[in-house]
Amino acid sequence: MKGLELAERYYFAYGRPMLEEKFPDLVGKVAAGLVGQGSECLGFDDAFSMDHDYGPSFCLWLTKEDYEKYGCRLSEEYDRLPSEFEGLKGRIVSAGGQGRVGVHMISDFYYGLIGMEKAPDSLMEWMEIPESRLGLAVNGKVFEDPLGEFSAIREKLLSFYPEDVRLKKIAARAAVMAQSGQYNYARAMKRGEYVAAQLSLSEFIKTTISMVYLLNRKYTPFYKWMHRGMKDLPILSEIGDILNLLVEMGSQASAWEGTKTEDYLYLLNMNDQKVIIIEAVCNLVLQELVAQGFTQGEDNFLEHHVAKLMEGIADPYIRSLQIMEG
Repeated sequence: MKGLELAERYYFAYGRPMLEEKFPDLVGKVAAGLVGQGSECLGFDDAFSMDHDYGPSFCLWLTKEDYEKYGCRLSEEYDRLPSEFEGLKGRIVSAGGQGRVGVHMISDFYYGLIGMEKAPDSLMEWMEIPESRLGLAVNGKVFEDPLGEFSAIREKLLSFYPEDVRLKKIAARAAVMAQSGQYNYARAMKRGEYVAAQLSLSEFIKTTISMVYLLNRKYTPFYKWMHRGMKDLPILSEIGDILNLLVEMGSQASAWEGTKTEDYLYLLNMNDQKVIIIEAVCNLVLQELVAQGFTQGEDNFLEHHVAKLMEGIADPYIRSLQIMEG
């Protein structure tokens, strides 16, 4: 059974009745669900996930006032709930899995995920929160929230970055994709620096995935799930399959034997199959950038589009930030 389904069934079987019986004043005020860290909050959990931080459990979120009044007693009653449910054993908590479930103050819960007690107010606050942390704050499922305070913050985060912030991040990703994939990979291969070439490819892959999420208005999840999550994106999900080809392909060292360096033409060494794949990925991204109205033209080298992307940013301070910042 998927962790989210298990958590919801467990809550309505034991959590909600416990509230109704012992905390009737909280029934119309406490939010319940499962959000935050763990593959189950993304719906990516499988048989391998059941060895740690998996089992019948959920979160209860209270306002500051209600937490100060009921938090300790509610936590005690939560801990008394049956550990086993529908034939599944209790949650096995890993060394780093403490505090993921149970009773939380709303403000403390969000602070633990994004470093803020509420949604950002300024553009720079949005800029400074890592994408994966924002992803943690909007994943999972809220089972019920009669008061609406937990969901009000969640909805603001779900509305995604302000457009100036999104565009600044897109410009930064375009710059890094060009630098790592279209430029430094080839230079490293030409020099016989194969570790540097692999690092360039890794940076290109990571940055490309982030670019695809930004173009979909979705937060990039924790690195382990970045590629898996691409399957569910409506825009450019096919890039995920193309990146698989890039990773599975063997060394292209032989393709660089005897290459010349005049006019940087070696950067487009089409004897290297990885170069072909990198260019195909960049072309797909360029087409989407054009489709979303951020740039124009058919020049496949993404660095040549960064200035145009930066020009589209309305806020002067965000526009003044270093190209790769974001």
